[in-house]
Parts: sequence; structure tokens; C-alpha cells
Amino acid sequence: MPTDAATVPLPELPLPEVWTACDRVLDRVGEAMVGKRQPLTLVFAGILAGGHVLLEDYPGLGKTLTARSFAQALGLDFRRVQFTPDLLPSDVTGSFIYDQKSAEFEFRAGPLFGQLLLADEINRTPPKTQAALLEAMQERQVTVEGHTFVLPKPFHVLATANPIEYEGTYPLPEAQLDRFLLRISFGYPSEDEEWTVLERRIRRQREELVLDPVVDAPGVLAVQRAVESVTVEESVGRYCVDLATATRNRPQVLVGASPRGALALMLTARAHAVLSHRDFVTPEDVKAVAIPALAHRITLRPEMWMRRVVPDQIVTEVLDDVPTPATAPRAGVLSSGVPAPGHH
Repeated sequence: MPTDAATVPLPELPLPEVWTACDRVLDRVGEAMVGKRQPLTLVFAGILAGGHVLLEDYPGLGKTLTARSFAQALGLDFRRVQFTPDLLPSDVTGSFIYDQKSAEFEFRAGPLFGQLLLADEINRTPPKTQAALLEAMQERQVTVEGHTFVLPKPFHVLATANPIEYEGTYPLPEAQLDRFLLRISFGYPSEDEEWTVLERRIRRQREELVLDPVVDAPGVLAVQRAVESVTVEESVGRYCVDLATATRNRPQVLVGASPRGALALMLTARAHAVLSHRDFVTPEDVKAVAIPALAHRITLRPEMWMRRVVPDQIVTEVLDDVPTPATAPRAGVLSSGVPAPGHH
């Protein structure tokens, strides 16, 4: 079981160092995932915000590779669980095993006790096993036979789901979908990007791709703590609330985003601001993460499927309808996030 990084004194990182480290992480992951800087930035924002990310896309578009690449670049202990219909909760959490030498039961930790867990094809396992992740994702702890075990820090779940195969799958209930900070899709690469993938594989002369770490677990925690220092003006915070509230008032919507959705919007926008080299959140940060943060929290009315309406469209309409707050540029910071000349 990995050492709990929370017991290690965390370094205090000034924001310029945080920006540099984040750029290097995205560059390193970009060595594996070609031409996907924007969705990779969103995945990274979800991690920096302390949340879990659902990667929902067609097979072969790099969902598993993304999870493994982030684990390597961030220096995190990586575990993978292939979710299948016969997977039991104890296969994920671990269980007590009888030790004949000591004549006692000892706990044998499952793959959940890693720092970055890839829950591969999470919709292929029954609800009982899906529910085994709920406590871990929300409380960062696991209870087995009345004993509670704290998970290592940091702890993040990157789950994958295939949107086109429904036979033999168990759709995630709304309660579990709500535990994911973001839901992200990659989409198909362009022809040039796809050729670059082939070209790199030819040069590599092997299947596996190993990335050197940019930071380690204490470094990730230090960056996450730096994200907590990002300023959110009241007008921007209320903009997050207005967007979440507006999803509940659309005629096509049965259940809109909860207050947890507004919180997810604010937390992820804060991480997005850091990745944009700023120490404050702008409405543009909120807009950049709105669809991944809110769309999976919206339940449409049953008849909407006949009109081919999807939650992403609802969020887009909400972004068009809700007025964008005016924010004055912060003193000493340029739009690029670089300190203004003469400001220290």
C-alpha cells in the first residue's frame, strides 16, 4: 500500500512554479495523446480540483492511455480494474483473509488502495459493485466488515464507459454520476493526428509507452493546495450558481443540476484558471468547464430522446441565455497570467 502523502511535509509552491509544472505535465501526457490538449486540460483540471473524471467515448480513442499517462506523469501509484459482470465489491475494496500462521484475519487491500485508479468500463459491472466505489469516491475511505480504512492521498478515479454498447451493461445511476466532477469525451483525431500516432509507434518500435514523472504525490498535493488559493469574485461565483439554477428551469429537463453541480463548476473553473496561468477565475474559465461539469448531472424528460436532444445542448443554451458577468482585470496580472512589468 503506498505511503500516505499527507504525512509528508508538503512544499509551498509559488504560482509561477505551479504553472510551469502543470505545463510540463500536459506536455508529457501529450507525448502519448496526440492533438488532444483541450480534453487533456479538462481531465487535468478535474484532478487538480480534487475530483474524479468519467471518460465516456468510443473504443480505441485513448481513454485507458490517458489514465495511465497521467499516473506516470504525476508520479502516482497506478491501479487498474477491468469491470466485468462477475466482479464482486471485495475484488475492488479488498477483504479479510485468514492467516493460518497468526490464526487471525488480516486485511488484504484491493486495487482501490492506489493513488490513481482506472475503473475500466465501469458500466459493465452490477450496481452492487459500482456502489463499492461510492464511499471511496466521496469519503476517501473504505469500510469492510465494520472496519474503516483511509485511502492514500491523493486518490482519484478515472473511469471509462462505452456509450454505444448497451447489451450486458448497467447504466450508472444518477447518484454515482453525480460523484464524478467531470464527464469528458475525446472524439476522433484528425487525419494528420492519426498519422502522427502511427508514426510515433513506428519510431518507438515497441507497444508500451512509458512516460517519465514530472512531479510526485506530495507535489500533486502541493499543486492542489495552490489551486485552493485561487480567487473567485462574488460575481463569478454567482454566475456558477445562475448556470446551475438555469438547468433546472428548462422545459426539456426533468431534473437539473444540484448545488453540487454549481460547486463542481466553481472548483473546476479554479483549476482551469491555474492551467491558464492566472490566480483568479474569469467567466471564460467557467464557460470552458460548464459542459463537462454540468451535462452529466441533467436528466432529460423521456420524450426528449425522440427529438435527439442531449444534455450538452441544454448547457449550451443555458450559457447563451445567462448573462455573463463583467469582471475588471486584476491589477498586476496580464490576460495571459504573466505578472505585469514592475509588479512584484
